[in-house]
Amino acid sequence: MENSVIDLIIRIKNGYLAGKDNVSASYSKFKEEVLKKLKQLKFIKDYKIEEVDNVKKVLVIDLLYVENNPALTDVKIFSKPGRRYYVSYKELKPVLSGYGYSILSTPKGIMTNKEARLKKVGGELLFNIW
Repeated sequence: MENSVIDLIIRIKNGYLAGKDNVSASYSKFKEEVLKKLKQLKFIKDYKIEEVDNVKKVLVIDLLYVENNPALTDVKIFSKPGRRYYVSYKELKPVLSGYGYSILSTPKGIMTNKEARLKKVGGELLFNIW
C-alpha cells in the first residue's frame, strides 16, 4: 500500500535536488491540505489543480528558490504505512533549534509543531521539514 503524503514529499524533495521548476503528483484533499501548509511556511511557491481527461486531477507544485538555493533542505519521515507515529503535544520538540517544522495530522487539521503546542493538540507525526 502506498502512502500518498510520503510520495508527495519525496517528489518535492527530488524536484529540488534535480533543480526543477515544478513537479506533479496525483490529487487528494489530504495532499492539498499539506500543500497549503507548505505554501504558508514558504517551502513551495504555489500549487495548481489541473484536470486530465476530465476524470483525473493532478497537483502541479511550483518550487521556490531563494537566490538559486532550494527553500527545502531535507525531510525526515516518521509515519509509514506499516508504522503510524502518534505524539502528544507535550512530546513535540523544536526541529533544528526552531528553523524547521514538524507537520502533524490532527483532529483539527494539518498543523505544525508550534501550532499544535499552542492549541494543545496531538496527532499523527507525518514528517519533519527544514
